[in-house]
Amino acid sequence: MTITVKGVAKEFGGFRAVDDLDLIIHEGELVALLGPSGSGKTTLLRIIAGLEFPDRGQVLFNGDDATARAVGERAVGFVFQHYALFRHMTVFENVAFGLRVKPRAQRPSRPEITRRVHELLRLVQLEGMAQRYPTQLSGGQRQRVALARALAIEPRVLLLDEPFGALDAQVRKDLRRWLRRLHQEMGLTSVFVTHDQEEALELADRVVVMNKGRIEQIGAPAEIYDRPANPFVYEFLGQVNRVPYRGEGNTARVLGRSFALEGTAGDGIAYVRPEEIEITREPQPDSVPALVRHVTALGPVIRIDLDLEGSDPVEVSLPPARWRDLCVTKGDAVHLRPANVRIFPAA
Repeated sequence: MTITVKGVAKEFGGFRAVDDLDLIIHEGELVALLGPSGSGKTTLLRIIAGLEFPDRGQVLFNGDDATARAVGERAVGFVFQHYALFRHMTVFENVAFGLRVKPRAQRPSRPEITRRVHELLRLVQLEGMAQRYPTQLSGGQRQRVALARALAIEPRVLLLDEPFGALDAQVRKDLRRWLRRLHQEMGLTSVFVTHDQEEALELADRVVVMNKGRIEQIGAPAEIYDRPANPFVYEFLGQVNRVPYRGEGNTARVLGRSFALEGTAGDGIAYVRPEEIEITREPQPDSVPALVRHVTALGPVIRIDLDLEGSDPVEVSLPPARWRDLCVTKGDAVHLRPANVRIFPAA
């Protein structure tokens, strides 16, 4: 199923939640709608689902106009952040619900419903839990039930709204990997909303970065991270240092190093990832002095906060082995230089 969004706009009481968006989601893709709260990502997802209707624009499924179709006519499976399971129903009945309420002419037989529900429970790794109630399940298990229920109607499109937002970090990580495998196995066109950058980069084939109802950039995870289109995307995806630079003709002087510019520019702000800053004990060519303010061990990453003249504090990320070689601690004098920077043309 290919989904085409053409010029879609939606307002709520004068607030423009979605602002004339164009987007194509190709058949079999897993696409992330990524952005901060209020960026319009959930509104766009609900418009695709038929839970909201746009003020203008079109939503096409495989080229057919679905804009005015009710949610029940779109063959869409929807998974909510907080599961929305029926507490008084067993796992089996929750998954079977969408099949039981189909019009009589489309409703499977009882044996077929039973077969399909047990097959889905096997698929989501909940075999043996059919007679439990939602309150007897963990958060991760409840979300798997919600996903099985969405898949029971054999949707053409699977839509997920912050599906792992209510779960703890380790469960989120496990479910993300499981959902990716499930998507590859089933080949559904899937769209999920998240404000978690790691989640979007790990799961999605393509990421749609949204802000204030508009699309800032669309691309593969590596493209979005390595070649952000503008400062908003750069700052939203991962940690970043904002440091001043001095324009010198066709070059910019950033933390002691010169970098080529496209054209000429005056002084401005450069963006540097913490992992793209080199740190040494001794001065190096084009390095600048700094003072270690704090060292934080974060498992596979050591974060070092540095004070340096003429700039806000700078954050550097190192692998533990490199930090142990340097053996730096609070109060130490060090030297740093950027391995790579990003400078955006003035608007």
